[in-house]
Amino acid sequence: MSKIAVYFPGIGYHCDKPLLYYSRDIAYELGYKNYRNVNYTYKAGNIRGNEEKMKEAYEALFSQTEAELADIVWTEYDDILFISKSIGTIIATSYAEKYGLKNAKHVLYTPLAQTYQFAPDRAIAFMGTADPWSNIDEIIRLSSANHIPLTVYEGCSHSLECNDTLKNIENLKDVMQRTMDFCKRTL
Repeated sequence: MSKIAVYFPGIGYHCDKPLLYYSRDIAYELGYKNYRNVNYTYKAGNIRGNEEKMKEAYEALFSQTEAELADIVWTEYDDILFISKSIGTIIATSYAEKYGLKNAKHVLYTPLAQTYQFAPDRAIAFMGTADPWSNIDEIIRLSSANHIPLTVYEGCSHSLECNDTLKNIENLKDVMQRTMDFCKRTL
C-alpha cells in the first residue's frame, strides 16, 4: 500500500512546532514514510476577526499550496493523510475537495469555522476552550453536525497549551495518542 502524509501549518505555527512535529513522527511509525510539509507565508498582519483579510490569506495560502503540491500524483497513493493546524485546516479540507481526494483522512488541530464548509468524511479534531481564534460552542456544533469527533481541552489556547508545562505535556500525549488511534482505525 502506498501512503503519503501532508502537513498544513498555521500562519504562525510551522511544521516543527509540537503538534505537527510529533504527529509527523507518529505517521512515520504508521508507515507514512513519504510526507510533505507545506510551506507558505502570509505577512499582512493580524487577520483574526477580519473576514476580508482572512479571505485574502486563504487565497494566498491556497495558491502557494497548489504550487507546492503540483508534482504529487494523488492516484499513486492508496492512503492519504492530511494533518493540519488552524488556517491550514481550511487549506487542507478545501484542497481535498477541489482535487477530489475523497479518500483522504484529516487530523484537524484547532480548526476554524470555515473548515467545516469543506467537512471531510473521515476526520478528527482538537480544540482548546481558551482559543481566541474560534467560538468553541460553534466548533462543537459544527463538529457534531458533520460527525467529526472533537476533543476539547479545558483552558487551552490556539496552540492547545495552557500555563502549566506538565499539563501541556500530558495534553500533547493525549492528542498524539488520539491521532495515532484515529490513523490506525482508518487504515
